[in-house]
Amino acid sequence: MARNWRCPHGEIDIIAWDGPVLAICEVKTRRTDTFGTPAAAVTGTKARRLRLLAAHWLAETGTRADEVRFDVLSIRLTGGPPRVEHLKGAF
Repeated sequence: MARNWRCPHGEIDIIAWDGPVLAICEVKTRRTDTFGTPAAAVTGTKARRLRLLAAHWLAETGTRADEVRFDVLSIRLTGGPPRVEHLKGAF
């Protein structure tokens, strides 16, 4: 549906339909775990901003969704193959 959608308030990494559910996805990548997991970087402040951004996107595009879900895609590049974890309904 959309990737890297931007407005003056910020950016949404991925906006996609998962069946009837609109998924707003934040993608976090880390090369080391020094500062925690990628998903841990999605703080309460970031979650609030994503909710605001989702409302702006819905209003701007006129898209209607009965259910909106906020996901985090956590990608670790700490050696070996990348490890991807999809946290559906992360917040």
